[in-house]
Amino acid sequence: MSNLGKRPTAWVDLTGSDDENSAPQPKQARVSASQSGSASQPRPSQSLNARDAWVDADEEDEILDLSQDADEGNGWVCVGAIDGKIVGIRYYNGVATMGEQVMVQREPGNPYDSNAIRINNVQGTQIGHLPRNLAAKLAPFMDSRSIVIEGVLAGEKGGWDCPINLKIYGPGEPIARAQVEAKLKSDRVPIRKLGIAAPKQPKQAVPPPQRRQMGYHSSQSSSQALSSQPEPLPELGIEHFVEHSERFRPRDVEKMVEEWGAGEDALSKMPFAEQPQDLVSTLLPYQRQGLAWLLEKENPVLPALGSTEIVQLWKRSSERSNVFTNIATQFSTQTPPVLAKGGILADDMGLGKTLQVISLILEGGPGTTLIVAPVSVMSNWVQQIERHVKKERNMKVLTYHGSNRKRMTHREFAEYDVVVTSYGTLGTEYSSKGKNAEKIPRKDGLFCINWSRVVLDEGHNIRNHATKSAVAASSLLATSRWVLTGTPIVNSIKDLYSMLKFLAVTGGLERMEIFNAILSRPLAAGDPRAEAILQSVMRTWSLRRKKDMKFVDLKLPELSEYVHRITFRKDEREKYDALQAEAKGMVKQFEAGKSKNGLDIYRHMLEVLLRMRQVCCHWKLCGARVTDLIALMESDGAVALTKENRAALQLLLQLNIDSREDCPICLEELHNPVITACKHVFGRECIEKTIQLQHKCPMCRAEVADAECLVHPAIEKEAEEDPDLDVETKSSKTEALMSILTASRRDPKSKVVIFSQWTSFLNIIQHQLTEAGMKYARIDGSMSAPVRDRAMTTLESDPDTRILLASLSVCSVGLNLVAADTVILADSWWAPAIEDQAVDRVHRLGQTRPCTVWRLIMEDSIEERVLEIQAEKRKLVGKAFQEKEKAGRQKTTRMGDILKLLS
Repeated sequence: MSNLGKRPTAWVDLTGSDDENSAPQPKQARVSASQSGSASQPRPSQSLNARDAWVDADEEDEILDLSQDADEGNGWVCVGAIDGKIVGIRYYNGVATMGEQVMVQREPGNPYDSNAIRINNVQGTQIGHLPRNLAAKLAPFMDSRSIVIEGVLAGEKGGWDCPINLKIYGPGEPIARAQVEAKLKSDRVPIRKLGIAAPKQPKQAVPPPQRRQMGYHSSQSSSQALSSQPEPLPELGIEHFVEHSERFRPRDVEKMVEEWGAGEDALSKMPFAEQPQDLVSTLLPYQRQGLAWLLEKENPVLPALGSTEIVQLWKRSSERSNVFTNIATQFSTQTPPVLAKGGILADDMGLGKTLQVISLILEGGPGTTLIVAPVSVMSNWVQQIERHVKKERNMKVLTYHGSNRKRMTHREFAEYDVVVTSYGTLGTEYSSKGKNAEKIPRKDGLFCINWSRVVLDEGHNIRNHATKSAVAASSLLATSRWVLTGTPIVNSIKDLYSMLKFLAVTGGLERMEIFNAILSRPLAAGDPRAEAILQSVMRTWSLRRKKDMKFVDLKLPELSEYVHRITFRKDEREKYDALQAEAKGMVKQFEAGKSKNGLDIYRHMLEVLLRMRQVCCHWKLCGARVTDLIALMESDGAVALTKENRAALQLLLQLNIDSREDCPICLEELHNPVITACKHVFGRECIEKTIQLQHKCPMCRAEVADAECLVHPAIEKEAEEDPDLDVETKSSKTEALMSILTASRRDPKSKVVIFSQWTSFLNIIQHQLTEAGMKYARIDGSMSAPVRDRAMTTLESDPDTRILLASLSVCSVGLNLVAADTVILADSWWAPAIEDQAVDRVHRLGQTRPCTVWRLIMEDSIEERVLEIQAEKRKLVGKAFQEKEKAGRQKTTRMGDILKLLS
């Protein structure tokens, strides 16, 4: 292993070149101290970007943002490889060994060659450059974002150069990929084919629909089937629906492969911690095991001399005991690497993650713990600490939140055992008054102190690493870092990257370029080595126990889940098929590259998708297709804020809300969503702050004079305010739902929660419940907290109120619904975690009755393909935790999911 540990002088005089193909070299070059190649990495808040700069002696380092986008290339396919070399390595102190993953980055600001492409090791330290002639051919492709390049050292470093294997990735879309390949060939790029094709199409993850004739359909005559007003339905027992539905076990646990991860048997044999003396509550056995794991992860130890143990993916070389190698990236160093302290506590919802962390605070030694939580659960932390910690312990807790809070110093924070704050407060203090570039530690506020530990509750809130919350969390100074989440992977493997970055892992996976090369793209291609690395990562940094594991022994009643398929009536099928034909036409336009505006076609696809999903529930949700909305999306520029245009903009805004789009400024989920006259949707706080600074839309630069120009969502109408609702407006889905309700009511103690994403659908169901004389309560986003509380109390205490209508977004987190024993999911979308959370409001500690979940799915519709996508996302979590998997592969982009649904 050449040059390992070699440290050249900080300044060198570079006056010549190796040969005509050598990469450009500066007359003076400097690598900043933080990028010197030491494996002792700085905290995330202090680490510099993975680029060096060409500077003069008296200037501070300027970090140039010149590389290919680190987040690019997900879902792309390998089009070939190049066997090349790195030149100029004697001028740089980048430590590297054969087989190591490296970063390939453009350097257009290089004064000696505008085509320069540099090679960095996983720590961001430069190794050298690609030769001039190869860089000249590749640079235009990198600059146009046509390709993404991965690099692996193919041999040992010599005195002058080092072999490198470059993998070239092109777009997954066939036409665009063919164009890139043709251009590579015409430009004589020395690329060789690897025989790697595009990933195979996923196998069907959900069994094909069984076209059974349900009792309430088969009893209808053909003429009745054509009518939207069928005869009254016969009452059917719940056994009928069980018999005519598919048993659904989305969260079954499969035995793990021993060498890949800890299975249920291994988890049951984990060591136990002692019961904390200052804790009032007695920990359950699995919670004592969790505490032991938490304490161990706060005190990690590198492999001992001569040990074959692997710790946080680091192993000690058997040949040279002073060398540590990361088994994921193959990066090697003589300097002992810094180990991350902390991890991801990913226990199922309801298993007591809060109590285990309180125990850790009591047992983990002195210091102040910072807990970052959503506003809705901040008070829960204070209450739980008061409830579970003995009074004589005198634990001091501070709630640090609100616009009137005092900016505290590190000495003032240190007076408390626990400080509880919100993600919003954290993000605001990180970037307030442009201070995001200010050095850390600061004089006051959350970034002035090195916390004993930082705990992110509902840690999946930072799953997008580019959001303000994620950047701020990773910038905190802390000895130990913890993520608490029951859903560590919500949409894609990239969710995990943000958590690893927050945990300050070392060895390369904390860099997006390396994470994509080692995990994201190989997993999409079904690479078993990547799956093994992912499972090793999760075994190392994550602990996940589930409610149905035998050793957990919560003694919860049985949970039975069913997919109940429903057949369209002829009139409903005609409406659905018309929308589907339009959708497929747009897909063909998009794939053929004929769409003139990518954002418009994306919005149009979302609109048709929404209508297809809604017509599965009830055609009234679609209304007449709003031609004004289509015309609005196709028009150029801003529109006049007339009454008609405001109504159309509100429809477009609601489309983005229903599709769960993100705010393009902060990249968080839409918060207080508004839309501009130029048809761009933002969180209100973000766009108002932008208007104060520049009075322009950050997306298209259109003039936005003031906040009065923003259009807010339409005010939701209550069901009784809608004169168009009547008993005759029934759909196949509402008929099936009412039949299940009627059957469940034969058990006098049974209570039901009906979840839907759309309050307008809840309105329709509510009207039909009223007509049927069924007493109900309701919770949705239009209600104040006291009104919601009264609805909860009514469901729990009133024996005649046996139905709760619930908005999925409002009720998926933080509520206890154990008064019910049946859940009906009236509609579905592609992120299964939200549905799982909703079900867990009912099936949790305190539940005493067997629980049943019904998923209502229209046969041969988009709803069945939604189940396929859900299965793929569950498979992704399964790869990490070895839960039961079904065939298929994950998509990593929203557009990928859309194209799958519409294909």
